Amino acid sequence: MPPAIPIATYRLQLSADFDFDAAASVVPYLKALGITHLYTSPFMRARKGSTHGYDVTDHAEFNPELGGEAGFERLSAVLRQHDLGLILDFVPNHVGVHCADNPWWLDMLEWGPASPHAASFDIDWEQLPYRARGGVLLPIIGSSYGQALESGEIELRYDAGEGSFSAWYYEHRLPIAPERYGEILRMVVKEAGAEESAPGKAMLALALRYQGPRRPNRKEAPGFKAELKGIFGAADIIAQGLDAYRAGMDRPTATLALHHLLERQHYKLGHWRLASSDVNYRRFFDINSLAGLRVEDAGTFGAIHRLVKRLIAEGKLQGLRLDHIDGLRDPVQYFQRLRRLVRDAHGGHDRLFYVVIEKILGEGEKLPSFAGVHGTTGYEWMNTITHVLIDGRGLEPLDEIWRQISNRSPQLEPILLEAKRRVLETLLTSEFTVLTRLLARIANGHYSTRDYSADSLRQALELYVLHFPVYRTYLTSSGPSQHDRQLISETIERARADWFAADDGIFDFLRDTLTMDLIKPGRAHHSAPRVRRFALKVQQFTGPMMAKSLEDTTFYRYHRLLAVNEVGGDPAAKALSVDDFHERMRTRSREWPHGMTATATHDTKRGEDARARIMALSEIPGEWTSAVARWKLLNASHLLVDGGLRAPSATFEYMLYQALLGAWQSDDASFVERMQEYALKAAREGKEETSWLNPHAAYEAGVKNFIAKILDPSLSGEFLASLQTLALRLSLLGALNSLSQITLKTTMPGVPDFYQGTELWDFSLVDPDNRRPVDFAERAGRLDALKHPDWDRLVEKWQSGHLKLAWTRYLLRLRTEIADVFANGDYEPLQVSGPQADHFIAFARRRGRDAAIVVVTRWFVPFTDGGRHWPHPETYDATLNVGGYAVEGFADADATQLRLSDLLSHLPVGALKARFNGAVRPARKRERLAPISS
Repeated sequence: MPPAIPIATYRLQLSADFDFDAAASVVPYLKALGITHLYTSPFMRARKGSTHGYDVTDHAEFNPELGGEAGFERLSAVLRQHDLGLILDFVPNHVGVHCADNPWWLDMLEWGPASPHAASFDIDWEQLPYRARGGVLLPIIGSSYGQALESGEIELRYDAGEGSFSAWYYEHRLPIAPERYGEILRMVVKEAGAEESAPGKAMLALALRYQGPRRPNRKEAPGFKAELKGIFGAADIIAQGLDAYRAGMDRPTATLALHHLLERQHYKLGHWRLASSDVNYRRFFDINSLAGLRVEDAGTFGAIHRLVKRLIAEGKLQGLRLDHIDGLRDPVQYFQRLRRLVRDAHGGHDRLFYVVIEKILGEGEKLPSFAGVHGTTGYEWMNTITHVLIDGRGLEPLDEIWRQISNRSPQLEPILLEAKRRVLETLLTSEFTVLTRLLARIANGHYSTRDYSADSLRQALELYVLHFPVYRTYLTSSGPSQHDRQLISETIERARADWFAADDGIFDFLRDTLTMDLIKPGRAHHSAPRVRRFALKVQQFTGPMMAKSLEDTTFYRYHRLLAVNEVGGDPAAKALSVDDFHERMRTRSREWPHGMTATATHDTKRGEDARARIMALSEIPGEWTSAVARWKLLNASHLLVDGGLRAPSATFEYMLYQALLGAWQSDDASFVERMQEYALKAAREGKEETSWLNPHAAYEAGVKNFIAKILDPSLSGEFLASLQTLALRLSLLGALNSLSQITLKTTMPGVPDFYQGTELWDFSLVDPDNRRPVDFAERAGRLDALKHPDWDRLVEKWQSGHLKLAWTRYLLRLRTEIADVFANGDYEPLQVSGPQADHFIAFARRRGRDAAIVVVTRWFVPFTDGGRHWPHPETYDATLNVGGYAVEGFADADATQLRLSDLLSHLPVGALKARFNGAVRPARKRERLAPISS
C-alpha cells in the first residue's frame, strides 16, 4: 500500500483525449520513476469537451468523457497493482452553469427561490431592477437581448418526453416556470385552432384545474407534466401552436408574447457584457459559466462530497487537493466538516488522510492552521526556490532597465493599485455592487447610521478593498481572530488616509461591520444576519479581487524579470539570501513538513525550465541591456506605428524578448504560432492596449505580425542570429539552474510534486500551452535505458533532457530509501567556506542517525564562461563542513571538511546518504508514514 504521506506526487491533466485508461497506462512508468501518488485533475462529470475538468456539473458522477465509473475502476485497479495512491483535485467552491447539463442550476431556473437547490447558489434575488419579482441575471446573449429576440435566436420548445417547456438560446436551456404552463397551453391551443378537438379540450381542462397563483406548485408539477405528456395528440397541437411565441422581425405579436413570458421567469436574459456590472450570482472570479457554491450549507456540502466519501471508504482515494479555498465562506467550518466526513468514511477511525489546499500567500503571510490540512500545493515554495537561485546583485540594474523602458518607477504598489481599480471597474463590479447594497441596507437598519449615503459607503468600501494587502481574512460566524482583526484595522487606516471627504465615523462603521463588532451585546441594534453575511462575503470577494489584479493583470504589466512573475510571487521581489532560505526551511520543517513543493503546475505562467533560463538574466544584466537595445533597433521596422498606436508597446516588446528566451526551441515548427497565442493572452490579461472585454483588433494584429516578422529568417536574420547566440548560453545556464531547482524541490521539507512531462526539459508557456500532449512512451523507454546512468555521458548530451530525467529518478530513489528522513527529519544548514561560498546552498536532512547531505550550486556564470561550457568541478573553490556526519562514498569518514570539487565531481548538485555521529536527541513526534489500509 502507498504511504499515507506521499514520497512524491505526479500531476496528470485528464480530458477526453487523455482519459482514465490513458492514465492507467502511465502508472508503471510513474512507479519506475519513483512516484508514490498519482494526482489528477478533477474527474467528476464536467461540461462536455472540458480540457481541465474545473467546470463540474455533477459532483456525484464520474465524467463519462474520461471513461465513467468503469474507466475509473480500471485505473484504480492498476494503481492498487502498483501500490500507488490517488489524490484528486477536488472543486468544492463552484460548478459549471448555463447550457443544459447542470441539474441543480436548471431546477433553480425553473423554480427560483422555491427550488431546493436555490440554497446551493449564492444569489441576491432582489437585485435586478425594474422587475415585479426577483430573479437571476443570465448573461448569455451574444448580442443585445432585443436583437436576439427579434432575430428568432430565442425559441420556446416543448419536450414531449418530459411534458415540459423551455426556452432555448442555442445550447442554453432555460426552463419555463410551471406556473406559466396554463397560459402557454391556452395560447398554443388557440393558435392551433384546436379548441374543439379532444386533445385541445383535455389540455384546456388541465390548465383550468391548476388556476391560481403559483400553480402548479412544486408538489403538483410532476403530475401536471405527466398528464400533459399522456394526452394523445397534444405534442402535435403544441408544435403547431408554438407559432404564437415564434419571435421574428416581422412577427411583433409573437415577439412580444415570448418577451412577456420570459419576463415572468425566475431569470432575466442579458448581453454577456452585463455580467461585469449586473450579474447577481457569485461567480468563480469573473467567469460567467462558473457559479459559486454555498458549500457552507450542510445539504450542499453533503451532496457534493458524496462520491468523495464513497471513494475514501472503498480505499480508492488517498488524498485531496482542494481548489480555490479562498472562495469558501468559512474555511474553518469547511475543514472541520471535511475531517468528520473522512473519519466517517474510515468507519469512525482517525486514519491519516492527505489534504493540501490551493492557497496563495502574500509576502510574509502565514498559512492558518486548518483541521486535517497538511499544507498548500506549494506556490510559495516554488517562489522561495526561485528567489534563492537568482542573483540579487543583478536586480538593481534590471530595475533601472525596466525604469527606462517603462518610464515607471520599479515600485510595484502603484501598478497593482491601478490594476485593482481597473478590475473593480470592469470585471468584478457586479460582485462589488452586491456588497455595497448589503452594506447600505445594514447602515439604513438603525437611526444612528442611516445618514451614511450609499455612494459614500461604496467609496469607503472601495478604498478598503484597494488597500487590502493579501487575498483574504478567515473570519468565522463568531468573529475574527486577533490576526484578522489587526489586518482589518490596519487596512481601514490605510483607506482612511486616502479619503478626502468628511469622515463622520464612516470608516469606524465599516471596520465594526467587517469585524462584526457592530452586533456585539450592548451596541446599537443592527441586523445580525446581514452583518455576518456582509463580513463573510467580503472575504470571499477580496481573494478573486487580488488574483485578477495581481496574477492576471499586474503580472502582465510589470516585466522587470519574468522569472519572479509567478503565481504566489511578487514581481518586484528581492533575492533571498542563503541564511533566510535556511530559516524558512527550518520553520517549514517544524510547521508544514508535508505540504507540496511545486516548480510547475497547470496554473504557472511558464514551464519550470523556461523560468530557470530567465533567472539567469539576473547574472548578466549588462549583456542583457545591450542585447535588448540592439534588438529594439533591429526590429523597429516591424512595429506597427499609427498615430498614437504602437504595437507592441515598448513594455510589451521587452516582455516578449524575455518570453522568447525562456521558451526558445529552434526545432519547434509550432513556435511562432505558440508565441503568438501566448502574446495575445498576455496582452489581453494586461488590460492596457487591449483586453478580453474590449479587444483592440489593430493592436492585436500588430503584435501578431511583429512576432511573425521577427521570427522570420528572411526578414530578421541578424536579430535571430543574435537571439540564438544568447539563447544557447541561457539554455545552458537554465539547465544548470533547473538541476538546482529540482534538487531543492525534492530534498527540502515538503512533498515534491511533478507536473506532467516536466521530468524532461519543459519550456512551455502559460495555459493552454502547458496542457499539450505528453509523450509518455518516449519517457518510459528512456527511463528504462537509464537504469545505470553514465553521468558524464548524460552531461555531454544535456540538451536532450535525459540528464534531468535520470537525476529526477536518482533523487526520488533516495527519498524512497530514506523516506522517514525526508518526511519527518530535521533540517540543518551546513556551512560552506571559501572564496566562492556564496555560490552554494548546503544542508542536511536528518532523522535519528539516518541523514542526507544536499548541496546545490547557484550563479553559474563564472563557472561556465557566461554559459559557454559546462562547469568544471575543479573551479569550485569552496569546502563543506560536514562535522558530525559520515558521508557515503567518501573514504575518510571522519573528515569534517569536504572539497566541493570532490563532492560535485559529475554534476553541480549533490544528494548523498550519510550517518550522523553526534548525540541524538529524542525525535519529535511526527505523522506516521504507515500505509493506509483499505
